[in-house]
Formats: sequence, C-alpha cells, structure tokens
Amino acid sequence: MPQYKAPLRDVKFLLNEVFDYPAHYASLSNGGEATPDMVDAILEGCATFCEEILSPINHSGDLEGCHFENGNVTTPKGFKEAYAEYVAGGWQGLSHPTEYGGQGLPMSLNLMKAEMMGTANWSFTMYPGLSLGCMNTIMQYGNEAQKNTYLPKLVSGEWTGTMCLTEPQCGTDLGQVKTKAEPVGDGSYKLTGTKIFISAGEHDLAENIIHIVLARLPDAPKGTRGISLFIVPKFMVGADGSLGARNPVVCGSIEHKMGIRASATAVLNFDEAIGYMIAEPNKGLEAMFTFMNTARIGTAVQGVAHAELSYQGALPYAMERRSMRALSGKKDADQVADALIWHADVRRMLLTQKAVAEGGRSMIYHAAKLADNMVNGILEGNQAKYEDYDNRLGFYTPILKGFLTEMGLESANLGMQVFGGHGYIKEHGMEQIARDARISTLYEGTTGIQALDLLGRKVLLQTRGKCIKEFTNEMIGFAKAHAFSGGPLGSMSRTLIKRSLQWKWATLRIMLRAAKDRDTVSSSCYDFLMYAGFVMLGYFWLQQAVVASEKLAKGGKETPEFYKSKIQTAEFYFERLLPRADGHHKAMLATSASTMAMDKEHFVMG
Repeated sequence: MPQYKAPLRDVKFLLNEVFDYPAHYASLSNGGEATPDMVDAILEGCATFCEEILSPINHSGDLEGCHFENGNVTTPKGFKEAYAEYVAGGWQGLSHPTEYGGQGLPMSLNLMKAEMMGTANWSFTMYPGLSLGCMNTIMQYGNEAQKNTYLPKLVSGEWTGTMCLTEPQCGTDLGQVKTKAEPVGDGSYKLTGTKIFISAGEHDLAENIIHIVLARLPDAPKGTRGISLFIVPKFMVGADGSLGARNPVVCGSIEHKMGIRASATAVLNFDEAIGYMIAEPNKGLEAMFTFMNTARIGTAVQGVAHAELSYQGALPYAMERRSMRALSGKKDADQVADALIWHADVRRMLLTQKAVAEGGRSMIYHAAKLADNMVNGILEGNQAKYEDYDNRLGFYTPILKGFLTEMGLESANLGMQVFGGHGYIKEHGMEQIARDARISTLYEGTTGIQALDLLGRKVLLQTRGKCIKEFTNEMIGFAKAHAFSGGPLGSMSRTLIKRSLQWKWATLRIMLRAAKDRDTVSSSCYDFLMYAGFVMLGYFWLQQAVVASEKLAKGGKETPEFYKSKIQTAEFYFERLLPRADGHHKAMLATSASTMAMDKEHFVMG
C-alpha cells in the first residue's frame, strides 16, 4: 500500500522559485514571522507528522471504520492518539490570531499543511479540517463574547467544529431548510430539527464540538432570505470556559459510506438545543459562505491529495512489476520481462497523475496567496482590499473545487489501472484512494453546482464576463514574453495565447445566447468549467516550465533532473491533456435543444 512521502522538493520549488513566497510573506502584516527558516521548519515538521503518525493509520482506519453505539461515536484505533499529538504540536492554530492562542501565521501555510495531512490520511484530516470554517465564521461574524468563549479552545484543537447545513429534504437548495429556532427571551434560542451528512458531527477526539447551524426564526421570510446562523455547542459552556450540561443535540446514526470510512458522517437531531445567533437575523446564508468558501478550497486540496497519493503508490509498482517486452525492444534484458514503466500507455497514466498533482498544487498555491491578501484586508481594516481579493478568489474557487476534484478522481482510478487486477484488491491500498476520492466531486457543492456558480453567478451575473477577460489577459501577458522562444516554451506559450482568445470569444457567445435561452447556462456550465480548468492548468504548467528552463540555463549546484522532469511533464500536459479542452469547447457552445427537447415521460424505460 502507498506509504506517503511529503513532496517537499516540489513544495519548495513552488514557494521559492515560482511564486516567491518569501517576498509575499514579507509584504503581509501577519507575515513577519514566516521567514524562510520558519517556513522550512513548519513544512518539515508537518511532513514528519504526516509520514510517521497519519500515514500508518490511513489503511487500518479504512478497514476498521467508525463505531456507533447509543449516540456515541468511537474513531478507529490510533486516531485519538494521533489527534492528541496534533493538538500538542499546535497545528490547529497555525494561521489563527495569537490573541486566541494561535500562531498568527498566513493562511497559505495552513493550506500547505492541509494538503500534506490530507494526502497522508484524508479521513483523519476531516476532523480538524471542519473546525477551520467554524473558526473563520466566528472570527468574522461573532461578537466579542462569542469569540472569547469559543475561539481559544477551537484554536488549540481541544474543541472541534462543524457546519450543519443539509437536511433530509434539502442539500444544495438551502431555501428548503426547516430547522426552527425559537427565541427563549434571554438572547438564546431553542433549535429543533434534523441535519444530515454532518462530517465530524460526533466523535471521541475532543471534549466538545461546536456546531454552526442554519435555522429559521418563527417570523422568517420564506426561501434563502429567511435563514439565520447559530452557534450550538455539544456541551454548554460556562462563563469561565468550563463545560456544563449536555445540550440536546444527539447523533442519531452515522452513514455507511463508500469511502473516507474513518471519518464519522453523522445524522444530528436537535431537540430544543440551545443556540446563539451569529451575524444578523435572516442573513445567515451570507455568513455561511465564509464557511463554504473555506470548505471548497479544502476540497480542491483533496483532488491534489488523491492524485499525489495514487501516483506515489503507482510509480513504485510500475518500476518493479514486470510484464511483456517494450514495443521498442528489450529494456531489462537480464530479466524475464520489462518493467511496466517502459510501456508507453503506463507512462501516459503516470504522467497524467503527475501533471494533475503538481499542476493542481501550483493552482492552489497561487490561490493561497490571494487568500493571504484577503485575510490581510480584514486584519488591516481595509474593506476595499478584502473585497478585491475575495472577488478574485471567488473566481478561482469553483474551478479549483470542480476541476481538480474531477481530475483527482480520474488520477485515483488511473492508479488502480496501473496495478491491473491487484489494484482492485484491498491489501494494496489503491482502491481505497479511489473510494476516498469519490466524495470530493459531491460534497461542498457537486461539480454541476460549482459550474453553475462559475458561469451563472461569477461570469454572467456578477461580472458580465469581466473575470474571464482579466484572467485571460493575465495569461496572455505572461505567455507573450515567451511566445517567440525556441523549443517547447515557445510552442506552449503560443498555444496558451490561442486558448485565452478562444476562451474570451466562447464566453461572449454563451453570454449572448443565455440572454435568449436561460437553459444555456445550465446545459453549458459543466463543459465551461472543465474547459476553464484545462486552460488554467496549462497556464500554471507554463509558469513552472519557464522557471525550470531558466534554472537549467543558469546551471548551478543542483542536479538538473528535477527541472528536466518539470519541462517534460509540461510538454506532456500540453500535448496529451490540454487537447481535451477542444471537446469541452465544442460542447459548451452547443445549444440546449438536445438536452431539453425530450419530454420527461420519455425518460421512463420501456
């Protein structure tokens, strides 16, 4: 089974050579402590924790799963001890304010930590991961008393948090939320209702769980305009921070899932549970988007994580497993057959995984810089700066979440394919990666929902295509500088310029058609998102190839193999993966007629 090894060389390549994170951190009001030495120490410490503590319990946790009895959940063997080490190491508060016990470092460092942890053991990572959105929501919308009551223990990791949105009758359409919140008269509320699919909703890792819950006031307007947001602790919290009586929010069951089996997904029943409103009445959904955007970036990380882990499992197997002779002649002449790595189709699968993992990591690290600047806008009290970077990040979020999780799932399946029949057997651990990856395209908004958000909301409604224009101009500006270079850099740069112009024109055509046919938005959005993802990933591979070429040209002490592999992977991406954009381009420009023409009765099987 795959034994995770943190890809620190690639991480440091992106940090120091592609994105110049040292200069970025120096420009932030909360980046002074993030010196190169400090960043290296954090990354290496996190790598050790992931390799030695989390990775060894990934497979065993999947085999054992969580245990449910009488409303209580017990996590698999080793999880409680691993979480205790996580808390002792201060990992939860890495990017949260020092006034609440955190280390006050930039948010991007937390994303890097999350990628390592998620690759080593995604099920475990979900327990502390759900707390981050809870903390960010309280940080931005809670009053001072709420911050002082909940944040210190959440930041330390002694308590965990959740997000409680989904109900049996509604998932994406939160306008159907029925959970009620009755005012008590003392500033608190009694919440009654059922929430489902609550990740980390109940467990034995922490002494308290703080639920962030969507519910309706008695006089609330219908639909999404009538939803408020509440803090509901598992155990009541005293003025001195001590735990009191158990709040009547009880786990009714946990789901029996395809993957991430060591992560408890709970059904929570609220029976007049005491809660406290956060943000303004009937504006809970706006505040919840703070939580959702955090979760969506975290889910995008899952796409990279599963591509990376599957690659780390498939590559050694391809090096060692022997089958037939290479078509170009014997490669391992002293062996009975050649290693799989010599077969071109196996290389296609491995290079696809590598391109997704390393290219996706680059996309996320770029977005992480935007997140750092967005947070700095809040810290500096600069609302204009906050909104500017929030809007920029909002453009990336659906592409990162939708495209990278789809490609991460494909990469996980390719890892099984490299193993052949052995990939289907539990002992090798490859099928677990595919099962774990499957949820990533579903939760925090399916790929279709991300696509609607991108095309319908971000492109058409909010910016009228401006976000596409700005991003494609950025790509063209970068590619122009290398368009007349010889060799692969010139070819890749010219291809990216053509794709940028094609993206602009296609967006305009869809906008014009959508004005007459609203179904165009829904019928085109998936292909629009996937097209956007393939072109965007090409941009970030070109950036890596340019830096690698410059490093090779300058020589130096470092061996050139790493940089050569970057250029070769970029070439593979442009020649073998980016052409998939053509199919998405053609499909997204098709009318909605073939999709919408059939009467619903004709869907019935004869």
